[in-house]
Amino acid sequence: METRKELKRKARKNLKKHYPIFMVVCVIAAFIGAEFIGSLNISEVKTFPETVITGPEKVDKAVEAALNGKTSESKKATKELKEEIIREDQKDQTKVLGRSRGVFAMVVNAFSTGSIYVTFITGMNSIIGHPNITSIILIAVSLLLSFLLWFFLTNMYQVISRRIFLEGRIYQKVPMQRFLFLLRIKRWNKTAWTMFVTSAFYSLWCLTIVGIAVKRYSYILVPYIVAENPNIKTLDAINLSRRMMDGHKWECFKLELSYLGWMILGTCTLGISEILYSNPYKIATMTEYFVNVRKIAKQNKIKGIEKLNDDYLYEKPPKEKVEEEYSDVIEVLKKSQAPKEKTKGIKKVVAEFLGISLSDTKEAEVIEKEERKAQRLEIYKNVVRGKEYPMRLFSISEKHQRQKMDTINYMRRYSIWSLIALFFIFSVIGWIWEVVLHIIVDGEFVKRGVLHGPWLPIYGYGGILILTVLNKFREKPLLQFLTIIILCGTIEYFTSVYLETIYNGQRWWDYSGYFLNVQGRICAEGLLAFGLGGIIIVYIGAPLLDNIIQKINHKKLIIVCCILLSLFVLDNLYSRKAPNTGEGITDYKIKDIQKIEIS
Repeated sequence: METRKELKRKARKNLKKHYPIFMVVCVIAAFIGAEFIGSLNISEVKTFPETVITGPEKVDKAVEAALNGKTSESKKATKELKEEIIREDQKDQTKVLGRSRGVFAMVVNAFSTGSIYVTFITGMNSIIGHPNITSIILIAVSLLLSFLLWFFLTNMYQVISRRIFLEGRIYQKVPMQRFLFLLRIKRWNKTAWTMFVTSAFYSLWCLTIVGIAVKRYSYILVPYIVAENPNIKTLDAINLSRRMMDGHKWECFKLELSYLGWMILGTCTLGISEILYSNPYKIATMTEYFVNVRKIAKQNKIKGIEKLNDDYLYEKPPKEKVEEEYSDVIEVLKKSQAPKEKTKGIKKVVAEFLGISLSDTKEAEVIEKEERKAQRLEIYKNVVRGKEYPMRLFSISEKHQRQKMDTINYMRRYSIWSLIALFFIFSVIGWIWEVVLHIIVDGEFVKRGVLHGPWLPIYGYGGILILTVLNKFREKPLLQFLTIIILCGTIEYFTSVYLETIYNGQRWWDYSGYFLNVQGRICAEGLLAFGLGGIIIVYIGAPLLDNIIQKINHKKLIIVCCILLSLFVLDNLYSRKAPNTGEGITDYKIKDIQKIEIS
């Protein structure tokens, strides 16, 4: 057994190598209550005295009235609370946390006023006919949902976290997909059951004085054992942990005690030091400890140790074995290393940074084919190079269907004519979206937008800029999503300013009263919609549409694009003097909205 100093040295090395994902693993554990629960105490710090907040008391009274069968009284209470919120909100329509309009505001108000609970409870009362039975059912349902959440997520999350830490010891990269590896090998339910039985056994032992401390260390290796072999039987995993820890319990206790200083620091920093460092440091050290205990158990050939058979978690597989299992991938990689043709000069710069192809049709097809190969094989490169755990060599098949890997190529380069066509497609879709939305909300058809044609260019500009300006972020979906929100928010904000400037303060949209709005020009609800829509455009919509556009005769495509551009320019010139206005289009006046009073 290595010394504690050596275990911690290795743990710090691994933590430095995989700090982002290790920290995320532990933060999630604290958030869902799997481990490190006290680390998030900082989120419970109150900045205002409880006496200032009267809303929750009114909500409690409304829910209590509903549970007692006083339907009219409960509905009246939630209605009054909602009216009070909206009345206060309408005193200042430009504030960021608007609560009087929009889907977000409706959801927030539903929960904060308790109306969603009251509606559900009164509905149950009307069906069942007795408030006491409703209360019993609600309690039973709440307990069941809480148990299912604990059973399928909280209690078994340790297995996922241990798998990630184990892979991080040997390999340079641990993909985020490892959070779902139990689903991919179809062992999520089995793992949840094993961890449930382990918790049940320990709970029973806690009824004895000795069991509280002793059995904690007897079962402490179960998550690691299941992480290595999710196929192991429940009792086999528990018994194997017990045998492996024979003679090591006091040693493990002292190892945990050595973190007393970090615990004190965590208390002094309200959990910040634990979130940022000590939590992942502890798990990394405990992972090294498990590896040592496993090695000793292998040497002593204890009963059941043969079930820990994932040797590639502790050493990289022979290169020949990886090449044999991933031969199909390696073969394609070899062929795709050298493209037949390459763009040069300004074409290359525009293609790489903006994702725009200035090449002729044949050259673009060759480049597209090569890029498609690169995209579909990207996920295997790290495995072949020995930087990532080879899941094909795992004892349980990951159901890797060696299907045709020719999926949608979102890393493509779009031609100028494709982008023009996409601009009009996005603009028309945006126009249809807003018209339909207005029909649903207000029950009437309104031709939206400044222009008179069936298009909203802000959607077209946004879509094209997402595909070009944000081209370099496509390989990182999360970063792509965030940059889409920033870009679309900027476009919408300054478009609003521009339209108000040239049309003497006239507004074509106003988010005043929406939750998280900025001067009524942009709001969280709209930006979230743009973010999700942008992701769909980048990874699904635009590639599929481009596939269709590419099938159109090139000369016919140019003619259609030129006609559309001409009509668009004419519409802009005409609308500059006679913009599209009217009810449901430009009837936004903050001063009128602020005068609204709820009677």
